[in-house]
Amino acid sequence: MTQSESLTYDVVVIGAGPVGENVADRTRAAGLSTAIVESELVGGECSYWACMPSKALLRPVIARADARRLPGLAEAVSGPLDAAGVLARRDEYTSHWKDDGQVRWIEGIGADLYRGQGRLAGPRTVEVAAPDGTRRVLTARHAVAVCTGTGAALPPLDGLADVRPWTSREATAAERAPGRLIVVGGGVVAVEMATAWQALGSRVTLLVRGDAGLLARMEPFAGELVAEALTDAGVDLRTNTSVESVTRENGTVVAVTASGDRFEADEILFATGRTPRTGDIGLETVGLEPGSWLSVDDSLRVEGHDWLYAVGDVNHRALLTHQGKYQARIAGAAIAARASGVPTLDSGPWGAHAATADHDAVPQVVFTDPEAASVGLTLAEAEQAGHRVRAVDIDLATVAGASLYGEGYKGRARMVVDLEDEIVRGVTFVGPGVGELIHSATVAVVGQVPLSRLWHAVPSYPTISEVWLRLLEAYRDN
Repeated sequence: MTQSESLTYDVVVIGAGPVGENVADRTRAAGLSTAIVESELVGGECSYWACMPSKALLRPVIARADARRLPGLAEAVSGPLDAAGVLARRDEYTSHWKDDGQVRWIEGIGADLYRGQGRLAGPRTVEVAAPDGTRRVLTARHAVAVCTGTGAALPPLDGLADVRPWTSREATAAERAPGRLIVVGGGVVAVEMATAWQALGSRVTLLVRGDAGLLARMEPFAGELVAEALTDAGVDLRTNTSVESVTRENGTVVAVTASGDRFEADEILFATGRTPRTGDIGLETVGLEPGSWLSVDDSLRVEGHDWLYAVGDVNHRALLTHQGKYQARIAGAAIAARASGVPTLDSGPWGAHAATADHDAVPQVVFTDPEAASVGLTLAEAEQAGHRVRAVDIDLATVAGASLYGEGYKGRARMVVDLEDEIVRGVTFVGPGVGELIHSATVAVVGQVPLSRLWHAVPSYPTISEVWLRLLEAYRDN
């Protein structure tokens, strides 16, 4: 192994996914020299194996479903999807798993990219083992930001590796639809991939452990409506079903449940959670446990380390790309402020150096048919947090814009109102097309807009957003 000269930067970022890129963008904008280290593709999980390919797979599915709700158009889209065409478009959105464009972006902001495995080697020090065997030592004057994200968590089943199971990576990058697919899990990845591959021609069996149903972190009706739609689409949905063993016999996957039921498929996807990618990044050299989630304050600084930041999924605050990018903007601002000697950070709630939204206003869209979108607290979460709240529910199908959107529209909206302050604590929408509604709810929650002022926010007619008026009317009338 060849030893190269050590290099010093103001900031060193480990991980060049969307989160690491945004940290680097903010520190470079503040005039700090920045190095960014990546062991795989620049652009990270979201660009190649998560957000972009999954939504590219799902968009034709949802567009066809919307078209089938419209007399005069439904007949024209009665046939199956062109799976090859869908997969080809997916490949375009992953840039065919090449990162040239992302590399040019890194170069454009003036950061230096180092390819290889980055590991902490003591305070403010990162060693980079490059693919060609060379080693560089990068020293940070001000901060090291760990932005390594997460990987798929697989259950401890004997012989699972021999089965060659799918994780989210294989599910979004597959070259063809398997004839039969078992999906294990009830969260976002599970329901989105069940939606996509069923529509692309697979016979999907969805196995969900426990009786909480689908999308357990959302309002209960979200999972119920998605489950109904998946079943109507042909998915074999089984709840209270725990997989106890998996084997591959002559190419066929065999999953056996705790009750002795046997399911066969060509592939099996485990969508059973995420685990932090911190096992091999040298945490032990700075007194932290390898493989652990990294606990941070609201400026994203790791507790007990005034130079170390953990940004994005790796801190376990909100495992969503857009939330990680938000954290990156906060962390970049905090790093720059501390580097410039600002005596006191703006770290109070909703301050420039505090990722407050991680606690109170995390938005999410699940791209199934129907879509499920939420922000803020569910009714149960608000009650558990000690807020005196009331839920206001509206059947979305009663809104003129929804009925125009498509025949047989099914959906529901819930607004969780804080009765003390008369502000919105949380909102959930379920129904076709609701993903584009959730930012209005996010603004209301983040802005803590009083309901008396929201009454003057007039929704355009006839749009689905008129649900806001219906929610406010229902609150006032009860």
